[in-house]
Amino acid sequence: MYSRKENNISQISSTAIIELALNLASSLNTKDRFERLLDTVRKTIVCDAVALLSYHGDILKPIALQGLSRDTLGRRFLVAEHPRFTALCQSKAPIRFAADSPLPDPYDGLLVDRAGDLPVHSCMGLPLYYDDKLLGLLTIDSLTPYIFDDIAERTLEVISAMASATLNTAFLIEQLESQADHSQQVVTELTEQAWKRDGGELIGESPIMQQLKQELDIVAPSDFNILVYGETGVGKELVARTLHHKSLRQHGPMVYVNCAALPENLIESELFGHVKGAFTGAEKNRAGKFSLADGGTLFLDEIGELPIAAQSKILRAIQSNEIQPVGQDNVEEVNVRIVAATNRDLKEEVKAGRFRADLYHRLSVYPIRVPKLQERVGDVQVLSGYFVEQTRQKLGITQLKITAAAIAHLEQYNWPGNVRELEHVISRAALKARARQKKQAIIAIEISDCGSLNTLATAKVTQTNEAVVADIELTNTNLKAATEHFQRQLISQTLRQESGNWAATARRLSTDRANLNRIAKRLNIKVVKSVVDH
Repeated sequence: MYSRKENNISQISSTAIIELALNLASSLNTKDRFERLLDTVRKTIVCDAVALLSYHGDILKPIALQGLSRDTLGRRFLVAEHPRFTALCQSKAPIRFAADSPLPDPYDGLLVDRAGDLPVHSCMGLPLYYDDKLLGLLTIDSLTPYIFDDIAERTLEVISAMASATLNTAFLIEQLESQADHSQQVVTELTEQAWKRDGGELIGESPIMQQLKQELDIVAPSDFNILVYGETGVGKELVARTLHHKSLRQHGPMVYVNCAALPENLIESELFGHVKGAFTGAEKNRAGKFSLADGGTLFLDEIGELPIAAQSKILRAIQSNEIQPVGQDNVEEVNVRIVAATNRDLKEEVKAGRFRADLYHRLSVYPIRVPKLQERVGDVQVLSGYFVEQTRQKLGITQLKITAAAIAHLEQYNWPGNVRELEHVISRAALKARARQKKQAIIAIEISDCGSLNTLATAKVTQTNEAVVADIELTNTNLKAATEHFQRQLISQTLRQESGNWAATARRLSTDRANLNRIAKRLNIKVVKSVVDH
């Protein structure tokens, strides 16, 4: 049985109000302002955890917290999935949840000083409004039951008002900075369904990611062509989408083209369109990708995989802002911004004669390098929290957390597959953790669920002038069988890395495509493509 405990501070003092106002006024930046707000709340109200969350339609985004694990910053809470958050977002007044409330707590398992389920505890939330608009929530938790019961309503009203003003000020400053920097209206919050579906925001607080975000803010409002480069899995497509979303073309289309997957004989038709009867199979007029992207952004992914002949046609379109559909005499004007992405070193490709120098210079007006995950110090934890919450939603788990030991385990790995590999590791780990803990209220991802990451690191493929495959187990000492085994592994592995693209695989293996196809046929290697209905 828990006894009701009296809160020593039943109402906020004038000194605390003055101290908070001075602290907020003297804060140099938004992050500092938020931290000082939380400091004052914890001085005023005895608690174990406090969090400030901003509201974006149907999502709550943690922007500052104390007493909760840092990976919570990476989570994006769908309001409809959390009854306590739903109640708070629908309320105009603070809510003190009963100590024995049956509603699941979204912070279950996330308190720094508490492992496992939250016991009977105190929890309250303050909806933050400004001009009748919900800006976010301030949540306060204590492991001591009933400790919030005697806090005066006036105290909560003052804290709500100060927190609302702080949040609104931060949003206004952000808007003014955006207008001053870009001479444009503030980019709307990321609430569009397509934006959420296609990957959302760039997650990361490391210095190198802050630098990347600053570069995107600088170049996005321009109409410069952008070359986004970096290793496979670093998030180049997300950077491209961020550029579009922050640009003056944000309300126009963003059209995606996977250059590596374009059939060589249909590249011109795919990019520029065709008229009916232009070639066998052209049964009706068809708009090309350039036409579809008119007024918006054309994202040319894997631009380094385009054949030289196709490169020259794209160059002409970029130079003249004109296209000519296949089979049509007249040219058409288009207004398209090009964002290209590659995991190749295009300077070296130019030197080797595999990429046109003039196209390279046209595309790389403002090159942007996306850093490897290994360079993003401290971001593994925040990204893990983001992927844990995403996976929890996909699997329909009530609460999913990742232990501090598992985070430390992940942070020791060098992540050759970058952010994409981390996402896959988290997804697999969540499945394993759920299988182990079927009857648990909180599913916790442990080190054992993450697998042996050191083994993964030593088994990765290193691309040099001669392709090398690690850890090939030869089950037969016969030379012919061993050779075929090696070829099968090498070709299959390279095909997977090149997403099933035969031309790209042939280039990686320094062989003729026709010869590669003959070898693959002999070894019974096939690429099966399927249509997935989302």
